[in-house]
Amino acid sequence: MTNDLETLITALYVKIDDELGGPRWLGRPPLLTDSELVCAAVAQAMLGFTSEAHWLRYARKHLAGMFPYLPQQSGYNKRLRAALGLVKRVIRMLAKSSDFWLDDCWIVDSTPVPCGMSRPTVKRSDLAGWAGYGYCASHSRFFWGLRLYLVCTPAGMPILWALADPKIGEREVLAAMLEVEAAVVSAHDGILLISDQGFAGRDFEQLLADQGITLLRPSRKREKARYGEPMLKKVRQLIESVNDTLKGQLDLEGHGGRCCAGVAVRVAQRILAMTAAIWLNNLTGAPITRSLIAYDH
Repeated sequence: MTNDLETLITALYVKIDDELGGPRWLGRPPLLTDSELVCAAVAQAMLGFTSEAHWLRYARKHLAGMFPYLPQQSGYNKRLRAALGLVKRVIRMLAKSSDFWLDDCWIVDSTPVPCGMSRPTVKRSDLAGWAGYGYCASHSRFFWGLRLYLVCTPAGMPILWALADPKIGEREVLAAMLEVEAAVVSAHDGILLISDQGFAGRDFEQLLADQGITLLRPSRKREKARYGEPMLKKVRQLIESVNDTLKGQLDLEGHGGRCCAGVAVRVAQRILAMTAAIWLNNLTGAPITRSLIAYDH
């Protein structure tokens, strides 16, 4: 099988329709079904359209065979924001359908999701109270927005993810994620969690140990070298490359969201696109499971 965007959208549509089936709507069904909406969102992210108006014009002209009906921009936007729960369910469904879900080695990191570039934007934004100021060490700059926390396998398959105020501590956010998804954690035995120094803390490591999780991280300054530290550099590059896929190929930083629901669904949309590509590449035996090259044109 030759992987391309049409193959991905077709396989994803069939998977959603078979696994999740049944509309979320009462009464007269919409012309654009939930399965088609999710597939359209994935295609939009894969093709790099950050503007919904530009995306809909392109899709009507070039993708009419896959999407016979697409609503106007305002209708598409409302449907997409209302489908956040559905998008999250599809991400989890695809992850569980792959071999990577059984992997007990997880990698965690956080990356900035800027939501505004000027003081007037910050003052009038609907995100005030959720977003905040934070510091991006990799670019040596401050930003206003959120942080995306991603727990994934070495192959890049997302296991857990969350958006949080940058001012909240990394350990606090991860602890809350593991508490909310306690069923996922308990379903895995002997989890090895690889992180950077930002997640260091004696009490936090004890909390993880109580849940059957072993934390592997670099040692801090004036701290004795930790077990397994020499192998960390290569493994840590994996999560950095996953973040680079989200930012470089899927335009995470150019999400365009202006409200809480808008930002959340646009971030979820990009995570779903990456998850769908990994799922299909694994299913078809592609040599590189996180490659998006076959789907971005």
